Amino acid sequence: MADFFFNTNLGMLLLIIGQILLVVVPLLIALAFLMYADRKVWAAVQMRRGPNVVGAFGLLQSFADFGKYIVKEIIVPAGADKAVFFMAPMVTLVMSLIAWAVIPFNDGWVLSNINVAILYVFAVSSLEVYGVIMGGWASNSKYPFLGSLRSAAQMISYEVSIGLIIVGIIISSGSMNFSAIVEAQSGSYGLFNWFWLPHFPMLILFFISALAETNRPPFDLPEAESELVAGFQVEYSSTPFLLFMIGELVAVVLMCALITLMFFGGWLSPIPGLPDGIFWMIAKIGFVFFFFAMVKAITPRYRYDQLMRLGWKVFLPFSLIWVVFVAFAAKFGWFWGIYARWTVGG
Repeated sequence: MADFFFNTNLGMLLLIIGQILLVVVPLLIALAFLMYADRKVWAAVQMRRGPNVVGAFGLLQSFADFGKYIVKEIIVPAGADKAVFFMAPMVTLVMSLIAWAVIPFNDGWVLSNINVAILYVFAVSSLEVYGVIMGGWASNSKYPFLGSLRSAAQMISYEVSIGLIIVGIIISSGSMNFSAIVEAQSGSYGLFNWFWLPHFPMLILFFISALAETNRPPFDLPEAESELVAGFQVEYSSTPFLLFMIGELVAVVLMCALITLMFFGGWLSPIPGLPDGIFWMIAKIGFVFFFFAMVKAITPRYRYDQLMRLGWKVFLPFSLIWVVFVAFAAKFGWFWGIYARWTVGG
């Protein structure tokens, strides 16, 4: 049996498909419960119940919503470019899913353990904006088109600061491989060995930039209903609208995973002596997602000019200065070598 899977083309194809499903299927199931948790957190802040009818404690509400979207009628605007109109949500979903190919869940538990994993994720996430632009343009309506242009400007603006923040992590770890970055955070001090401590200002900037990159409140201006009637996806219904929603939520969870890997030690245990493992990775992703949900519930929406000013006049220069600082700190071994884990071995 092993010879079939490792020595034949068909066996290799089936093995690859199985590995992909092993990541994608649990991820999509987890999205349903993360959406439920998001709505529950929002409801708790506003002192209301939230989903509580479908299933025990409302746990099956997300699956009921999924079924509702599937059976609803797909409506296409009369003047829309149908081919691009339907390609847009699929591009958004596919681009958000294929980024998970290089995300490790445990030591050695990764689909593709490439040495340029960060560049891969950065390139794929940059392409997600095309799905939004395609959807806004193909709808043949001024409001979706304006929303898609907003999204393009917003995502490009905050990708710059995200890229510079990642450069600081690369300098400290000496690698663009996520597994190597996690190993650089290992040590006898548990959570105090992780990069959140030496890179704490960039953790805050990365978190806020991730909100803007994924169109989460208070930076959900590409789909601000008070100004754009839901923006680029206003003409979408049924399954295409569902694909947009799933793609955006997958991107949010991806950002939670990146924060976990680069700042919170990935699958490493926070307490010395406790075993490392996938449990810690999942728990940390859930912890970061909780803060995504809390920000959505308690923070008012920014104006678009405030959003762009924050990205270009605050985050960009601050992250650039930080890269220079980390480079000097790593080169000259400042602060007991905490910025040069590739030199002192973590």
